[in-house]
Amino acid sequence: MAAAVVAFPIAKRPHCQDQCGDVKIPYPFGITEDCYLNQYFRINCSNDSSGRPQPVENSSGVLGYNNNPSLRVPAFTISNTKNKFVAVGCDTYAYLNAYRNNERFSIGCMSICRSPKNVINGSCSGIGCCQVDIPKGLKNFTLDARSYNNHTRVSKFNPCSFAFVAKQGSFNFSSVYLRNMPNTRTPMVLDWAINGKETCENSKNVCGRNSHCYHPENGDGYRCRCNKGYEGNPYLVEYGCQDINECDSIPKPCVTTATCNNIDRNFTCTCLDGYEGDGKIIKGTGCRPKASAGRSSIHIIIPLTIRIGLLVLFMGGSSIYCGLKRRKLIKLKEKFFQQNGGLLVQQKLLNYRTSMDVVKIFSAEELEKATNNYDESRILGQGGYGTVYQGVLPENKVVAIKKSKVCDQSQIEQFINEVCVTQINHRNVVKMLGCCLETEVPLLVYEFITNGTLSNHIHDKSISSSFSWEKRLKIATETTGALAYMHSSTSVPIIHRDVKPANILLDDNYSAKVADFGTSILVPLDQTEVATLVKGTFGYLDPEYFYNNRLIEKSDVYSFGVVVAELLTGMKAVSFDRPEMDRSLAMYFNSAIDDDRLHQILDYQIVSGGNINAIKEVANLTKRCLSVRGEDRPTIKEVTMELEELRIMEKHPWAKADLCTEENEYLLSAPTHSLSIGVDIDYSFSSSTTLGFDSMRNQLVVN
Repeated sequence: MAAAVVAFPIAKRPHCQDQCGDVKIPYPFGITEDCYLNQYFRINCSNDSSGRPQPVENSSGVLGYNNNPSLRVPAFTISNTKNKFVAVGCDTYAYLNAYRNNERFSIGCMSICRSPKNVINGSCSGIGCCQVDIPKGLKNFTLDARSYNNHTRVSKFNPCSFAFVAKQGSFNFSSVYLRNMPNTRTPMVLDWAINGKETCENSKNVCGRNSHCYHPENGDGYRCRCNKGYEGNPYLVEYGCQDINECDSIPKPCVTTATCNNIDRNFTCTCLDGYEGDGKIIKGTGCRPKASAGRSSIHIIIPLTIRIGLLVLFMGGSSIYCGLKRRKLIKLKEKFFQQNGGLLVQQKLLNYRTSMDVVKIFSAEELEKATNNYDESRILGQGGYGTVYQGVLPENKVVAIKKSKVCDQSQIEQFINEVCVTQINHRNVVKMLGCCLETEVPLLVYEFITNGTLSNHIHDKSISSSFSWEKRLKIATETTGALAYMHSSTSVPIIHRDVKPANILLDDNYSAKVADFGTSILVPLDQTEVATLVKGTFGYLDPEYFYNNRLIEKSDVYSFGVVVAELLTGMKAVSFDRPEMDRSLAMYFNSAIDDDRLHQILDYQIVSGGNINAIKEVANLTKRCLSVRGEDRPTIKEVTMELEELRIMEKHPWAKADLCTEENEYLLSAPTHSLSIGVDIDYSFSSSTTLGFDSMRNQLVVN
């Protein structure tokens, strides 16, 4: 609208004030009564501390500046491209709670630091200050800033927690803010629309003449836009969108030997007397002198020769231009390869005795074609590190293509981690097929898993009713098998660090596929723990790791325990619908078992007379996994063995009587032997099973 206001100053209703200080206030916004569309578009114009007029807010909430912890205006949506959610503090976690598609939705981040010495001015990466992107479609939001220990440990240099939404680039963090946050307003950007609950099709829209209705990219409702050939304010009914007089534009649209004539939504260029043709500079033939009856052949040959010469010159220039463009494209691809960590990927794969020879290197053109130029209809899911698209390669091979966000150095490290870790070959780990490093953002190509995420099957009520106990026990067992393989059977042990239902995919047979290794860590063989910054997901983080920054294999065991608690209860890892003490599912689950209330929290859909004992055993195993101290938790191998034994007992209750304890122990520790039980059962443990005992032959390889 700003450009339209410059070309057509009439951007307001008659007799209405359209300016506050040096800020234009075009209709449907307004300052005085009858000058705005409705109450959501009323602007208060007041003086700031310097006495300068400026718009500060509308009648129902903040418009342009964030000095309140909430915004409840249906017409406005938080801009997802121009804002960040920011939290400041050394003992802080904060949430932005909002509504998205009429459902409750939350995002958050945490900021931890032991001493102000570790804080870096200008950095907002989790030490003293954290920030996250804002998804599309958030409105009616509230802010919630909290402290883990009521700031008792850091009160000397940080007595409070802060959370706010800020326009990108408007907030520059300083360590002095920990002790004394300045009382200033931080700008934020809101996207607006007319009639948030209506669409162009079912509403009596307010668009004026010579305009049309369209739906904005972010938020509900509709906006108005002038038709092609018109400019102005499309919300003013009678005189908002006016015909553009192209003849007044600079540069002029006609050649000097033609006269410009403005017509509705267009213009014409009429050649002067003695000339003929179309006088438009763009897409016109030009005005040339009219031919006479006695023109000689020389008058035809000379222009023809000139035209041929110009054509040859144009073709030669085009060939040189195309060559230079190809050379520039090759250099750009080389730049992206280095920028995306290509050399470091090759070096790390070499260090861990793998090779990129069998990893397919896709070209950017191949993946653009496979995803129909990354069409939105091909999006399978979006996360903190990028977007996953469904692609179709030649021979109709369906794949999943992960496209990272624009990379900073930390995201490049996440990407390199994922390339290195996903080289392992295990039937319950999502298989990486190849990558592309010659684009602005790196791309990874995975096998396509058809049945969605475990999170969908647990929490989507439309499909959870058919999600049986047998399927849940099978998925839990296969997941631990994959983690056990990563911990002890690869040439370099791997800690996943972000085990959760959203990172466990299911195929048509409900086989588990562990995915998303962006935060995983390769552990040197001579170490049992790794000192690292805390990364993971709220609700699944190991408490010991969170407080001492020491990551161990049993950190994955704790996260897996939360996953099994979700499988047993159907509840989410963190829920604000539960009382504050029970918001964490891990604490809620453990207290229920301690108080003998397990039957009250179980998902009733999985309980039957024949499986209650097995469910209790899995619940007790889960409680051990959720121990606060890592040394009290079982290893992931021990968890796998117990779950495998339970699955056998579930399928064949007589096996418990036939197999003594020693035989069971031998079965669960045998390296590569087969065991046949009964007539039609053949249960084998080999180099490809979920236990992964044959580590000599299961080196970290590219597949």
